[in-house]
Amino acid sequence: MRIGLLTREYPPEVYGGAGVHVEFLVPRLRELVEVDVHCMGAPRSGAVAHNPAPGLDGANAALRTLSADLSMTAAVDAVDLVHSHTWYANHAGHLAQLLHGVPHVVTAHSLEPRRPWKAEQLGGGYRLSSWVERTAYEAADAIIAVSDGMRADVLDCYPSLDPAKVHVVRNGIDATAYRPVTEVDALRAHGIDPDRPIVLFVGRITRQKGVAHLVAAAHHIDAGAQVVLCAGAPDTPEIAEETRVAVAELAAARPGVFWIQKMLAPAEVRQLLSRAAVFVCPSVYEPLGIVNLEAMACSTAVVASDVGGIPEVVVDGGTGLLVHYAPDAEPQFRSGLADAVNELLADPERARAMGEAGRERAVREFSWASVAEQTVAVYEAARTSHGG
Repeated sequence: MRIGLLTREYPPEVYGGAGVHVEFLVPRLRELVEVDVHCMGAPRSGAVAHNPAPGLDGANAALRTLSADLSMTAAVDAVDLVHSHTWYANHAGHLAQLLHGVPHVVTAHSLEPRRPWKAEQLGGGYRLSSWVERTAYEAADAIIAVSDGMRADVLDCYPSLDPAKVHVVRNGIDATAYRPVTEVDALRAHGIDPDRPIVLFVGRITRQKGVAHLVAAAHHIDAGAQVVLCAGAPDTPEIAEETRVAVAELAAARPGVFWIQKMLAPAEVRQLLSRAAVFVCPSVYEPLGIVNLEAMACSTAVVASDVGGIPEVVVDGGTGLLVHYAPDAEPQFRSGLADAVNELLADPERARAMGEAGRERAVREFSWASVAEQTVAVYEAARTSHGG
């Protein structure tokens, strides 16, 4: 079976969970089936890169993406099935399904109706991305949801879907790539003291990731701990400025605040995750949250919101602590984050035990080999359905 895997992100241009998913899934898939990767951006090894059509410089970003989708569609005329990731590539998958008569499988990493703040970034393009996603999902031969919570969201947002076509295949973690390490040079390079407790956040600056809630909560986190924010790639200039002001106010109010605004190499992230006393995931929307698996694989306790698929990864009281999030109770969420972090900072032995349990759970239940096998099973089901 020859698969055309369609994605915006592919190494080395990876900035989000969908890109991480594709990065680790593809090598495992290639052990089972033939995979042609089609991505967007600069030329690179292992994939065919596509870019917006000439003449669209300055056009809405969503429109430029759709033009790259046309190039992708033309390039997958010899595959047996197309598999698209995120709305950026969903349109190419849908058009390939129509033009080439092949099955289309979608992996649902997030849903546009659940991310209304994207209108800040895309403007009218958000209406285009929403239309693309709905059209592709409703016509897809199969949809892979990365958690049970995500499957429920898919069926809630798109109630016309046949539930039998929506399969759950949870994200994975490479427990050799993410593991506890003892090196601390990356911490020292950023002025972080490896011998003092660290409260860590790693993620993009978006409404979705909830970094503003953590920055607000950090005013009430034990001042003896360092607060390290690995947060870059802001969605808009406005959210970038909001974050700058909030972090500056935090740094003026308490010691030990570090804001790393660039993408770090995986080896550097491993060091930070391994040394952190607590990793915090304050997302307001999260289909699964690979970053929590990364922290767990590095034997770090996690404090996270209880949204989406996070409770399927973080065991409350076992591998970390969950804090309830509700849009109409954000002050309570922020105080809950601070309380949960302080609870683990005050009991390092408990935090260490949670970290060890997290690593064991990540290794046991979230291997990419298993993800690939389950994905190929969905391909087979989609081909059978499409043929029928």
